[in-house]
Amino acid sequence: MTWALSMADEALEALSDTAKRAGIGKSAFTRAKRELATEGFLHEWRRQGDGGRWSTEQMVSNVPLTATEADQARDGRPSGQSPATGEPKGRAVGRLPKKTVENNPNPPSPGVAGRPDPAQDERPDEGREGDQPSSTPAPASTATAPSTVPAPLVERGGQALTAVSHGEPRLRLSGQDVRVLAPLAGDWLQRGATVADICEALTQWLPDQVHSPAGLVRDRLTRKRPIAPTFAEQRAADRQAAGAQSRPRVADMRECGGDHDQPRLFLPVDGETLCPSCRCDEAEASVAGAVEAALRGGAAIRGLLRARTAGVAA
Repeated sequence: MTWALSMADEALEALSDTAKRAGIGKSAFTRAKRELATEGFLHEWRRQGDGGRWSTEQMVSNVPLTATEADQARDGRPSGQSPATGEPKGRAVGRLPKKTVENNPNPPSPGVAGRPDPAQDERPDEGREGDQPSSTPAPASTATAPSTVPAPLVERGGQALTAVSHGEPRLRLSGQDVRVLAPLAGDWLQRGATVADICEALTQWLPDQVHSPAGLVRDRLTRKRPIAPTFAEQRAADRQAAGAQSRPRVADMRECGGDHDQPRLFLPVDGETLCPSCRCDEAEASVAGAVEAALRGGAAIRGLLRARTAGVAA
């Protein structure tokens, strides 16, 4: 955001191009863009021109704005919001606008371009248009496959879809369907969901008859996709995982209480105070002492028997 705000007002550059010049990767850019939009520092407007060409306007501000305030700032009207600190120094928003134009004559899919209605997920899926295509179901190849999902997660996503296909007769998927839909399931795993979450989302509230299993699976994987964790949440999880992994190996070790020239550390199993070497020496010493005591006792008994035998003979 700081890089974008430092550019001239008349500069027209997409945020993705700015991220490339700043050395920001795709995954980090996606998380940062989502967080800026959530906090109100980034607003976007997508519209289609007369020739079917789509364009996107992006606006970055140095203070959070509501949707209404962003519309007013885009139209040149004052937003009525004061800067966060200091005295007023002109307009409170950043440069406007940033446009990118794509040669796309067709409008984007409603399930992909916008977020789903939360109220729809609160109702059972019976009779819904997305789950029961009435006439010509869309092929599974039209599913939007995230390009940033690692290959291991895509493979696990395919395994989850295969398990659902084998366990639910109404959701029989071909091998091609599984390969096409696996990136969508892998995106669930990347967002923190489990294989059990995917199976539950696909098999819950199924209609009695499914005309297009691939279409139903694609629709649910897209519409019910969990919200990805914010950048701050991911950083906190990374720090927690790094803290657990950075625990020193000697933290659970103990210094041996035996006689050593230098301190010796060992990992106790059940509260031992001596290292394995000292315990072996102690056991050998105990056995040797027991053997010696047994020999002395045997010699004493033999002497006593000889003395008694000599007294009887006399």
